[in-house]
Amino acid sequence: MNALISDLRFAVRVLLKSPGFAVVAVLCLAIGIGANTTIFSVVNAVLLRPFPFADPDRIVAVHEIQPKNDVDRAGLSYLDYRDLGEQTRSFVQTAAYTGRSITFSGSDEPERVVGEAVSASLFPLLGVKPALGRHFRADEDQPGAPHVVLLSDEIWRRRFNADPAIVGKSLLINAASHTVVGVMPPRFQFPENALAWIPLIPIVHDEPRASRSLAVLARLKQGVSLEQGRAEVKGLVERLAVQNPDSHKAWSGNILPLREDFSGRNMRLIVLTMMGAVICVLLIACSNVANLLLARATVRQREIAVRAAFGAGRVRLLRQLLTESVVIGLLGGGLGIFFAVWGLRWLELSIPTDKQPPYWIQFTIDGPVLLFTLGIAIFTGLFFGLAPALQAMKSDLHETLKEGGRGAGGSVRRNRLRSTLVVVQVAFSLLLLIGASLFVRSFLKLQEEKGGLSTAHVMTMRFYMPAGRFEKDEDMTLKVQDVVRRLETIPGVEAVSASNNIPLGFGGDDGRILVEGTDFPQGEEPDVFYSATTPHLFQALDLKLTSGRTFTEAEGYGLSGVAVVNNLFAQKFWPGKDAVGRRFRLKDGKNTDWLRVIGVAPDFKNGNVNNKTIPAAYLPYAYGAARNTGLTIRTRFDPLQVVAPARRQIRAADPSLPVFDVKTLEQVRQAGYWEFRLFGGMFSVFGVIALFLAAIGLYGVLTYSVSQRVREIGVRVALGAQGGDVLRLVIRQGMILALAGIGAGLLLSFGATRVLASILFDTSPTDLVSFTAISALLAGIAAFASYLPARRALAVDPLESLRGE
Repeated sequence: MNALISDLRFAVRVLLKSPGFAVVAVLCLAIGIGANTTIFSVVNAVLLRPFPFADPDRIVAVHEIQPKNDVDRAGLSYLDYRDLGEQTRSFVQTAAYTGRSITFSGSDEPERVVGEAVSASLFPLLGVKPALGRHFRADEDQPGAPHVVLLSDEIWRRRFNADPAIVGKSLLINAASHTVVGVMPPRFQFPENALAWIPLIPIVHDEPRASRSLAVLARLKQGVSLEQGRAEVKGLVERLAVQNPDSHKAWSGNILPLREDFSGRNMRLIVLTMMGAVICVLLIACSNVANLLLARATVRQREIAVRAAFGAGRVRLLRQLLTESVVIGLLGGGLGIFFAVWGLRWLELSIPTDKQPPYWIQFTIDGPVLLFTLGIAIFTGLFFGLAPALQAMKSDLHETLKEGGRGAGGSVRRNRLRSTLVVVQVAFSLLLLIGASLFVRSFLKLQEEKGGLSTAHVMTMRFYMPAGRFEKDEDMTLKVQDVVRRLETIPGVEAVSASNNIPLGFGGDDGRILVEGTDFPQGEEPDVFYSATTPHLFQALDLKLTSGRTFTEAEGYGLSGVAVVNNLFAQKFWPGKDAVGRRFRLKDGKNTDWLRVIGVAPDFKNGNVNNKTIPAAYLPYAYGAARNTGLTIRTRFDPLQVVAPARRQIRAADPSLPVFDVKTLEQVRQAGYWEFRLFGGMFSVFGVIALFLAAIGLYGVLTYSVSQRVREIGVRVALGAQGGDVLRLVIRQGMILALAGIGAGLLLSFGATRVLASILFDTSPTDLVSFTAISALLAGIAAFASYLPARRALAVDPLESLRGE
């Protein structure tokens, strides 16, 4: 311990004697370690930190799958969920939940919040107890049971002022009186951002077996493996397929660990890709510091040789040199934590308020992250310090004097190692910059992608018709008709449409269809998207039908047996023919009457702009009346000006209807690709940092090389070399290193970027523009970084060089 303290004191004194070197080295490492700490905190939150549940490793998500149609994570119907609990032996408990809008009304302004309908077994399965009150009882999760509700801590504090006597009180929820039975713990918002929970079975008990609307969890029994549980679920669903071929043909079952299910493939890929990127940044930073130490080792050769001559053993010298590099690493780690705090803050501000991550993802600098930072600081100190220390250990006094006499500019081994480090820096920089370019190009293409629509002068919003007051589809249809007609009276409004889907947003349904005159194998009928809408949808979107007509007022609000389809739908099912007058019907919908096509609309994206355009059908609103109904309003002026009068008209139609998700259509479009803006920005930051560090590294190596070759350059000039010759000599040395790094980086990038294919938009992972432009940019910066030391070489005085020689 005394020796260690002595080494530390000496290391600090050595660094204080060279403050310029210390500052540059610590800053380089702080940038690399700070980036790693930032991204590791994200990795920790998404992939590593245990879920706040009891024994989460035993909890699995149950899915039905249909590999033939690439369906790998479908839900279960209520009947399938019931059979799962009754006919399997691998699980201690099963539980289910599904999203449910919840509207609080009464004395205050009505408020719609994200809620969930959950089975009574869900919270006991998770092992989470209410902070106040109790869970749902089994008898409360039955058809006809009295209405009850569980509140989140957030809604309890915000709307009910943290009333300690809230349990047992009645609240008006979805236009019906609900008794509060409990308040959940702070920050608990399962599954993601829910603020209230109601019993499940009263809502879903009469759904058909084909309705796969439930997310299902199960807890494996002790001693039962994941594969055993998976085999039993697979066998159950395949038995159901035999018993119910109409709804289950070609379907099977699967279970996934909770972590894998909740994080998702794309999220895991993105997070791990970011981690790989910051590791590259750290390696570049380490290469820079290693080069600094190699250059410094040349200066300290006499010191080391003399210490060895006075009896210092090689192990003792090696320990001292590594202690110095570890001190640099620890200082870089300390400063890197500050950078990481700033980086996490930037990350949080970059996520839209309505796109916040699930409650169980918290981006924090906690104990595991600090341990990671400490570990990586020590490791990097050893990593970048080992090679220079070993190189320094190979020198003795005689070798040092011999190399100094020759003026060779350091040993050949050191020069090769420094050059190798520069090549590595350039290669990793190229990889990061190409990755950033691919994300940025995807983002730019998404910015230009309008989804087939003109988004100017269009406002969207949603309102919710709570159960209790609106039990029947007819009641909802009448209220929607009233709201639409009131909105149409607002001055400056050109067209209004209500639908269960907002274009470029979310909503609508998908399901199997039957086409008149075409036979499909049972259970293999094609899937299409369909949306229920009032008249004037296409006027609100400023679209003209390619053929036929749209709904009349009478058709648009009734079960009128008509539909409008998009071009893709028409071409897929009636290629080369006029689709108008053809018939199809929904196989699994509430209404399976034949629908006659009366018009064909242009293709546009009903979901996010980064989704594909798919065959779509637009039906009269009565075919899909929805409590959560979206409004699309086209105006002659700034669409934001219609918000206040629209709220007044909806409140006049019914004061119990909450209005939410108020956005222009352009804001809806942009919300569909915010991830690309974030990931492109992060990758660009990493790429620019890497480029800067690589340029500094190349500049440093060439500057050092010039300083060591002063005598050689002076002799060359004295013998007649021109300024251009000296410039070319130095620049050629730098460009050889840069081009070697670019070549290695291109090979690395061609392999590494292929993993990004699934998360890019309309951009190839081997995009020629990105590869060519980034290579040219890096070569240009390398040439500039080489030119500056070359200019210094021109200032060499040949007389001074010859006198020294």
